[in-house]
Amino acid sequence: MTKDDDYLVKIVKEWDISSLLELFRAGGWWKEEWNPAHIPDLVKASFAFAVAIRVEDGVTAGMGRVISDGISDAYIQDLVILPEYRRRGIGARIVRTLLDHCTSNNIFWIAIIAEPGTEDFYGTLGFSRMNEYVPMLFSGGST
Repeated sequence: MTKDDDYLVKIVKEWDISSLLELFRAGGWWKEEWNPAHIPDLVKASFAFAVAIRVEDGVTAGMGRVISDGISDAYIQDLVILPEYRRRGIGARIVRTLLDHCTSNNIFWIAIIAEPGTEDFYGTLGFSRMNEYVPMLFSGGST
């Protein structure tokens, strides 16, 4: 675990494209045919986009974002920490920052589709399984 002052977690409306591209790749969520020039629009259009910066050298160690209408529901997605910075509490700090942003805007229905094996992590942050629901993904698109 690192000290809280080793990393700064903040909500941003713009960020370095190459740092975010590295994070998307680390999460396995980037398709090389996609255009990185769209990343600034993704950041700007998010209800909240958080980055974790290592204070010592400015490395962008992690990110996460919320998509929402800003009124009723919110979904956390794209939470990823670079492999060499994992297990230091950075992901939890990003999630808490995103949750605080949502709740301070009176949004309390906040969901995430978590990867297998991450239930304990998200459980410590207040999330629980939605037993009556099944996450689904549209497969007819080209993306």
